[in-house]
Amino acid sequence: MNKKLVAYFSASGVTKDAAEKIAEAVGADLYEIVPDVLYTKEDLDWNDKSSRSSVEMNNKNLRPALKDKYPDVSEYDTVFLGFPVWWYTAPTIINTYLESADFSGKRIILFATSGNTGFENSLSDLKKSISSKTMIEEGIVIHGTQSAEEWKKWAESACG
Repeated sequence: MNKKLVAYFSASGVTKDAAEKIAEAVGADLYEIVPDVLYTKEDLDWNDKSSRSSVEMNNKNLRPALKDKYPDVSEYDTVFLGFPVWWYTAPTIINTYLESADFSGKRIILFATSGNTGFENSLSDLKKSISSKTMIEEGIVIHGTQSAEEWKKWAESACG
């Protein structure tokens, strides 16, 4: 049987809600990607070009540190990876996560939450942080909220 993990980064709680619903729907373990230094409201102010999130997203080489330095993904075959869309892509902490463990041979299915954009550059940006032996694919971007049943339907279909 295919063991699943739902790993997610959530700045405001929206992505966390989605991750919990997906994990419950497919019987997956849940892992929160936590930055070593938590983001404040000021850090997330995209109108402020000097805010932490703006600085990180303007320099794709920056890698925010993780609280858990080396997450163990060895026992999982499929990883649902969730994040809020920032500046038309995944936050750079998702690259940090992907670069902190060996995802070779794993299937990564992306899911994201967004006010009004899609994955845009997420897939191409994240492929740079994984081995060519890792399968990564776009899943779903949610604008607003989804019911547990809607998440379940999507997650089950994504598992094939």
